[in-house]
Amino acid sequence: MKTRGFEIVSHYQDKDIILPARKTRLSAGYDLAAAEDKTLLPQQVTLIATGLKAYMQADEYLGIHIRSSFAMKNRITLINSQGIIDADYYNNPDNEGHIMIAVFNHAQEPVHLTRNTRIAQGIFYRYLIADHDHLSTAAVRSGGFGSTGEN
Repeated sequence: MKTRGFEIVSHYQDKDIILPARKTRLSAGYDLAAAEDKTLLPQQVTLIATGLKAYMQADEYLGIHIRSSFAMKNRITLINSQGIIDADYYNNPDNEGHIMIAVFNHAQEPVHLTRNTRIAQGIFYRYLIADHDHLSTAAVRSGGFGSTGEN
């Protein structure tokens, strides 16, 4: 039985995607890299494909954090400060759970990424449910990115 980890989405199976790894024994984050070359335009939001999906336990999520060195060198932030990949995002019918990194380029010039540039880190977290939570057993994800609603 699988506990938590990463897999390559089917569209990227033949593209030599590298599975995320921690760089040291005490590192918390798994480095996530760009699956293809991409240009981040100035003052714009860009979605960066990773070619990856993540599986985990039902009471866990994968937190997405920008790599500090990448952010400082390039003036890049995550558009939502921290991304959250829920356990039921894995293998969803819309996009197979493909992890996309939404970044904002604060610079006045474009930033050119090459494939395999490490841009973010994924950290697995466990979370708690409130006593009055009635959705924890009833609601089921029906789609991919942004599928839990507008509000």
